[in-house]
Amino acid sequence: MLTCYCVLRLSFLGDFGLSQVSVAVDARLVAGTSTGDSTYWTGLLHGLTKLRFPFTILLCSDKPKPIGVPEGEGIEWVHIPARSSRWWSMVSFPLAARRLGAKAFHTQYSMSPLVGDRGITTIHDVSFFIGPSWFSASDRAILQKTVPSAVKRAAKVITVSESSRKEIEQFIPQAKGKVIVTALACPPWIERMPREQATSVMREKFGETGPYILTLSTQWPRKNMQLAIDAVEGLPSDKPHRLLLTGKAGWGGINPGKRSKSLGYVEQHFLSAIYSAADLYLCPSRHEGFGLPVLEAFHSGCPVLASSGGSLPEVVANAGVIEPSWEANQWTKTILGLLNNPSKLDEMRGRGYEVERLYTWESTARRTITAYSEVIL
Repeated sequence: MLTCYCVLRLSFLGDFGLSQVSVAVDARLVAGTSTGDSTYWTGLLHGLTKLRFPFTILLCSDKPKPIGVPEGEGIEWVHIPARSSRWWSMVSFPLAARRLGAKAFHTQYSMSPLVGDRGITTIHDVSFFIGPSWFSASDRAILQKTVPSAVKRAAKVITVSESSRKEIEQFIPQAKGKVIVTALACPPWIERMPREQATSVMREKFGETGPYILTLSTQWPRKNMQLAIDAVEGLPSDKPHRLLLTGKAGWGGINPGKRSKSLGYVEQHFLSAIYSAADLYLCPSRHEGFGLPVLEAFHSGCPVLASSGGSLPEVVANAGVIEPSWEANQWTKTILGLLNNPSKLDEMRGRGYEVERLYTWESTARRTITAYSEVIL
């Protein structure tokens, strides 16, 4: 149904001679290292390169085109210099894009008034309203002020899960009737790796020779990584598993345990091995708009134990285990039960493959193109 609607809508646009119309996208995070945000924009671009559409997509940035950006018909990189990042997003980007014929503008969270009534903003979640203490005072103030303003001005709001849609509409009522859900997908650089090969990579690159449990995230308070650390610390001595923590340092601090080891930020081409050799992936986050690492783990054959925060039950579905408790001792019991049940873990791996296949960047791109076409009309 969605595919047919999208094709008809784009055909209609073509009938009205809009092939020279362009959509301007804030592409500053494409091919970057801003964790989930960069993954979203890069993945969306991968999906767009597989589609045809009767307008040009202008990927606008304050930097020259990075190496490795996917290329496709009807997609152009536009370098727009500016004296500062704030000035770029508020002034340089919308003015330059208008001169290039842009009839729609796609940004993330904030939006310049200069885009008029043609703006589209992607809002991954509104956790800054749900858990204000998870954010620094300055970040919280900025987000709570600028995001509702962007939503009010926007013609369309894109979000990444049904859970986020409901929360956006709850905290920002002006979003009702504007929100389109474009679920995400496993990043294209995550590859399924045979466990023996992954174990070898972990030994040679990271010196890991024993079994381990994994958690991956920038170390922000919302990600609740201390729960994972404390839960693994509570495992009995006959379970020699260590906890590997990967991700940027973030802020808020954690107290590492004797069983935990931080790998810091890990380059993309090593993530497949880290997931594939792990016995279990823990996602203890207080809230997620989507939870991309869950799909990364599923794709890599790594069983998932997740919290009930935000959209995680929606994404995990029946493929993993949702632990509703926020107590470390209960997580320890659940982890131990899974490690003692190899057949359950194998079942979770199989279901993970099935669930992950339901999500594709091409589907994300198709729904995004629908949003673009509706705004252009």
